[in-house]
Amino acid sequence: MNDKSITILQLYPRDMNIYGDWGNTLVLKRRLQWHGYTVNLIEYNPGDTFPTDVDLIVGGGGQDSGQDVIQTDLLAIGPQLRELAEKDVPMLMICGLFQLFGKFFKTQDGHIIKGISLLDLETHAGPERLTGNVITESDEFGEIIGYENHSGMTFLGKNVMPLGKVIKGAGNNGQDDSEGARYRNIIATYMHGSLLPKNPAIADFLIEKAVMRKYGEFIPTVVDDRFAQQARAVAIKRPR
Repeated sequence: MNDKSITILQLYPRDMNIYGDWGNTLVLKRRLQWHGYTVNLIEYNPGDTFPTDVDLIVGGGGQDSGQDVIQTDLLAIGPQLRELAEKDVPMLMICGLFQLFGKFFKTQDGHIIKGISLLDLETHAGPERLTGNVITESDEFGEIIGYENHSGMTFLGKNVMPLGKVIKGAGNNGQDDSEGARYRNIIATYMHGSLLPKNPAIADFLIEKAVMRKYGEFIPTVVDDRFAQQARAVAIKRPR
């Protein structure tokens, strides 16, 4: 362990933390430690003072009620999040916060939950839940493996790229084969699971971006990912 530290901020863990999304933060913490860094893990919930110095931000999914709880607070810190995004702070946003980093989520009854418009996308409640194992092919990360469970149908605008192309599953909307979104150093996706234990390449991408941004270089440790590879092999064979 060296004397260099990385600060991870978990957004809204009380209200936006379902389907194992906290596991993504735990993976980032452990892999950072394996790579030799001290980790400062902090949480942000509604009403807290937003921290001024963060290196990596993680957010999870939540029910519509959870999104309503955080909406006003998220809109208030939206300018700070947009500023950090433009400064290339890496972020991982799952499901509900994927939606609210966009323009809005429109529920089945027409209620609009406003987003912070950091990502050029919008989400509309669909007629049925899109649920099951999903595999996405990404040029940068290869096969990304996860589990989706969402009723929202997300459509990307021209200023954001998909994370990948759906090989198995519904993805963003079940219509255009897109899954997730990429903008600068932000990765957004509907994949739960948790996502990162089975996709260490994404975890190390986020880590590398955070370390490079703060220290100017990243010399990784060789990590034994055999258990992650075994988990991937099992997950790939599971039915939809």
